Amino acid sequence: MNNRRRQILKELNLLPTWYFRSDTFHINQSSLPAPSKNEDITSSFTHKENLGQSKEIDQLKLAVSHCTACPLSKTRTHTVFGTGDKNASWLFVGEGPGAREDETGEPFVGQAGKLLDQMLFAIQLNRRHMIYITNIVKCRPPNNRNPSTYEAAQCEPFLTQQIALIKPKIIIALGKVAAQSLLKCDNSISSLRGKIHDYSGIPLIVTYHPAYLLRSLPEKAKAWRDLCFARSVMGSLLQNPSPFDNTSRST
Repeated sequence: MNNRRRQILKELNLLPTWYFRSDTFHINQSSLPAPSKNEDITSSFTHKENLGQSKEIDQLKLAVSHCTACPLSKTRTHTVFGTGDKNASWLFVGEGPGAREDETGEPFVGQAGKLLDQMLFAIQLNRRHMIYITNIVKCRPPNNRNPSTYEAAQCEPFLTQQIALIKPKIIIALGKVAAQSLLKCDNSISSLRGKIHDYSGIPLIVTYHPAYLLRSLPEKAKAWRDLCFARSVMGSLLQNPSPFDNTSRST
């Protein structure tokens, strides 16, 4: 472990107990969802720039910026479409923009974003390469409240198309709102963690939202375990990019 990673883990209060090891989890291949019938999973591991796809994402971003489908459009400063690698293998989905995000038009730029960056670095990832970050809703709910079911439903077609264009290999749902919205359930986050869920043939892992972790420091270790689990799932996909049975497995 290099010194910077050690320092990050120390800041996250995860040393000396926690560190990433590739063999932390054994992933049963049968626990991974079968890929969508519309997607060739073998081709999805190539990351050449697709100009047509990039243009479609830019057009979708423009459409989002003009959206007035729900009342959030009346109070926003900017829409927050998402940011990152348009050919990302990893897609992180939060609940909605906060005040800083509304000002800048970029997701996760406040303290929660800083914590997310630290946790990504700790598992050898960064938001500039193979990562895309977005939210369930693209406009800030007033007073940073959770987005309503209606607001999430109005934004869902944008998110669905966004995911279809990016074609991530794995989705990380950050927090209860994102998890329940993506999985169409009302389960508690504790019951959803530690399992491989299926989102249209894409493995989905649930963990805590970074903003919650800032308020609940003891839960950082659980979130760290979730990210290590997700890293192991991705490793299994890279080693064996073939169709899998559509089941889930607790860890």
